[in-house]
Amino acid sequence: MNAPQHIHRFSIEPVDPRRFASLCGQFDENLRLIEQRLGIEVRNRGNHFELIGDDSLTRSAEAVLRQLYRETRNTDDLSPDTVHLYLQESGLESLGESLSNGEDHKPVILRTRKMSIQPRGPNQQKYVRSILEHDINFGIGPAGTGKTYLAVACAVDALEREQIRRILLVRPAVEAGEKLGFLPGDLAQKIDPYLRPLYDALYEMLGFEQVAKLIEKQVIEIAPLAYMRGRTLNNSFIILDESQNTTLEQMKMFLTRIGFGSTAVITGDITQVDLPRGTRSGLAHVTEVLKDVKGIGFTHFESKDVVRHPLVQRIVEAYDRFDALQEAARKERRNEH
Repeated sequence: MNAPQHIHRFSIEPVDPRRFASLCGQFDENLRLIEQRLGIEVRNRGNHFELIGDDSLTRSAEAVLRQLYRETRNTDDLSPDTVHLYLQESGLESLGESLSNGEDHKPVILRTRKMSIQPRGPNQQKYVRSILEHDINFGIGPAGTGKTYLAVACAVDALEREQIRRILLVRPAVEAGEKLGFLPGDLAQKIDPYLRPLYDALYEMLGFEQVAKLIEKQVIEIAPLAYMRGRTLNNSFIILDESQNTTLEQMKMFLTRIGFGSTAVITGDITQVDLPRGTRSGLAHVTEVLKDVKGIGFTHFESKDVVRHPLVQRIVEAYDRFDALQEAARKERRNEH
């Protein structure tokens, strides 16, 4: 948001360390959730608070914090779920979103352990901004547009700022012409090669050793989509890559796994579906089902957004032209009959 930034200071009474610990949450997770949802910065030392952001949002956030502090009289554990529901019911999230719409934005920069990442071009900037503002986001478009890489960058940035507790990288177990059955190992090991782009992005942003440690501690989890059934994921950043290869049922199952304090990014290219003939892509279907649902972000990339070798853009455009001519020819043949 680029509304004028104000510093709003206030104190909350009475001072009770137990209640303030409950208000802030474990590792300040409740304060981080308020920051994320309202697009402001929250600082505190004891009962003294400093809120930085749009003036109307910081004043509204003060009212939220005071109300939540009153709630701590009756509980020792004010959960992120409670904070999330309170923000949702108060309507403050929609206020934050309306203030961010229709204005010029400063470039978004994501910072990770090894590097800073600045999205290129207006569509990549819009995509990252949408991820920061919405709980569920779709990045749809051709290869080379940075959909997956930027989603991983947002996940790492959120993890290092302690906005989330873990990262899940998910992919459907559908292959582009190869057969998983002939590969050695269990399903997780078989699918690992297909998650290589996600691994490579993590190694670049965090370093090989750090990624290995986080995977060992299950802070980063690599999972085939089939393993997601029955789970509810709170305080997580979940990336579903190659989602054009999900069925309608798999896409619905994945989207209903999202829990409190979580962000999901679903990436895919509906022109490269590897599902069996006659099976409709869950990604193509969900764009129709959810297009008008509030709180869900859609970013559509085109060949002009490709950030790889210039030939990649020309290849994508050539395929698009060829597919358009083929479709026109099919329609002409149908009309003749």
